[in-house]
Amino acid sequence: MTQPTHPRITARARSWRLVSILLTLAGTAVVVSQVFLWNPFGPTLLTNQFLYVILAFFLSQVFIYYRARKPKDPTDVEPSGSEAHDDRLHHSVFDVPWWDAVLVAVTMGVCLYLALKGEAIVTFGWDVQSPVQALVLAYVLWALVLECLRRSAGLTVTVIALAFSLYPMIAATIPVPILQGVQFDSNSAAERHALGPDSILGLPLQTAAAILIGFLMFGVVLQRTGGADFFLDVARALFGRARGGSAKVAVTSSAGMGMMSGSAVSNVLTTGPMTIPAMKRSGYPATYAGGIEATAAAGGSITPPIMGTAAFLMVSFLGIPYSEVAIAAAIPAFLYYLGIFVQVDAHAAKHGLRGEAKHLLPKMKATLISGWPFIFAIALLTFLLVVRRDEAKAPFITVVVMLLIAFARRQNRLDMAGLRDIITASARAISEIIGIIAGVGLIVGGLSMTGVSLSLAGELVTLVGDNVLLILIAGAVTSFVLGMGMTISAVYVFLALVMAPALVALDVNPVAAHLFVIYWAAASYITPPVALAAFAAAGIAKSPPMATGFMAMRLGVVKYIIPFCFALNAALVAQGSLGTVALALGLATIGVFAMASGFEGWMPIVDRRLGPVTRVIAVVAGVSLLLPDRTTQLAGLVAALLLAVFLRLRPGTGARDNTDSQAQPRAEAVAV
Repeated sequence: MTQPTHPRITARARSWRLVSILLTLAGTAVVVSQVFLWNPFGPTLLTNQFLYVILAFFLSQVFIYYRARKPKDPTDVEPSGSEAHDDRLHHSVFDVPWWDAVLVAVTMGVCLYLALKGEAIVTFGWDVQSPVQALVLAYVLWALVLECLRRSAGLTVTVIALAFSLYPMIAATIPVPILQGVQFDSNSAAERHALGPDSILGLPLQTAAAILIGFLMFGVVLQRTGGADFFLDVARALFGRARGGSAKVAVTSSAGMGMMSGSAVSNVLTTGPMTIPAMKRSGYPATYAGGIEATAAAGGSITPPIMGTAAFLMVSFLGIPYSEVAIAAAIPAFLYYLGIFVQVDAHAAKHGLRGEAKHLLPKMKATLISGWPFIFAIALLTFLLVVRRDEAKAPFITVVVMLLIAFARRQNRLDMAGLRDIITASARAISEIIGIIAGVGLIVGGLSMTGVSLSLAGELVTLVGDNVLLILIAGAVTSFVLGMGMTISAVYVFLALVMAPALVALDVNPVAAHLFVIYWAAASYITPPVALAAFAAAGIAKSPPMATGFMAMRLGVVKYIIPFCFALNAALVAQGSLGTVALALGLATIGVFAMASGFEGWMPIVDRRLGPVTRVIAVVAGVSLLLPDRTTQLAGLVAALLLAVFLRLRPGTGARDNTDSQAQPRAEAVAV
């Protein structure tokens, strides 16, 4: 088969690609040395020295991969993800203009100088009173971080970060009493932001440098060595023949890929081109196919073992191992995907949509045998996270093992060009996250240095009294609104300082409180008017973006309910005894099944259509099963079981038979 050819990459672009590779290798070496305590070049770096070096090697690369202005010509697109290595003569991402080259050099120079002076910064308190040259560089770093944030996350979050970073200069004179705090002049603010431990170099960047970089590399290696194809083949082997098989394949493969990537949009762009056309061929409307893919992909940021960036930040804010965060998130993620799966099955049963022919599907045994490296990698990572609790070392160990296997295997062997692409894709992913996290640190710095972050939570509790539900609703709305213009990590950092402490003060479990914020911030991925994952899926499905967003919202409706339930019932985030958690999981499984059946208007297993009254009963019974009160749970269980028996005994199915993937109407049962 003739391989597609690409124009030769220019010499300048090739040089910048080499620069990116060298910076990434150097930055990774520093992280590995710090994490494993190897220290081949001397004593362990101080925390601020380590972070400045990371900024030098990765923040500088934002100016390599992201242009000051996004191209207007739709063909002149900055590549992302799997496109980042295409050799394009005129539009290569590595065609770095001279002004961005200057910014790369300035960023590296500023950060490396501050790294060399790291011990003096700590010893002599430069974050309070610094020499003139350090003060000038503090202003420069402040501006560079804001520009990197603008390029990597957009203008909205940059304006917000700028406002919070300037806020300490007016904190004492602001007219709103609850927002008044300690005031600083501009020089002091610059010193605290760039030289202190609570702003740019704060907890978010500390977590990203020590933990997140390794997991980002793991996700890239998994995808580039064939992980996406493996998850898709497993899903097809499992569910391809079932009714609505193509949609179930989309849900399962997106869930598997989401477990490893943690990114909704990249998940859509990875699995969507394969799953969405398959769903359309099976008889699903384009809008429904796009909605399914978007909803399934949006679960990536909430699905362990690799969740989104915000989950790693939870480690620092809560002071618990990442394994505990992953375990806590497991039940809600399972319930989320169960809800999607039940709705997909119900829709297929209602419209008589069949699966693929057996001879077109991959064999499970052969798929598992050929994909054993991915199974081994996931098992190894899980063991290191859960048993060894080495969250910082786990991804690096797993990446090395995966690369060795990829180089050694006979089929689809990794070559040097493939390794180069892995390094550059990792560089882009890491630089984007570092750019966002460093910018988000300015929000943390503005709130912490004024002392307002400590008082706002108390003011919120006073405002709502003891009404937990009211503050949960306020938190959900705030998370969602902020999520429309900010990244999930930015929303989480802000509300982890302001909203989560207020929830904890009202006796909401700390883990549940922080996951609540993440869930509602992530809801913006599938909720119009933003709905980035839905819009990405709409582009592949060739469906109306807003209609696809509303369809994704309907299919992912469980995502809007589950956070309230686990905030009120901490057993749903694995907080409690094994028996309590197991009982909560069992009841919640029945509850989500009932809810999803009610939302779709069809109950699988009993295979009966639900009318308006029975749909309401199913949803109410389902929600009752997720609440902590035993009486409410029992009432919900009885109602769900009686409803299932009633539907089963009622004659007729109301289903449609779909022969050769074309729905043909049959007589419908009268809906109650």
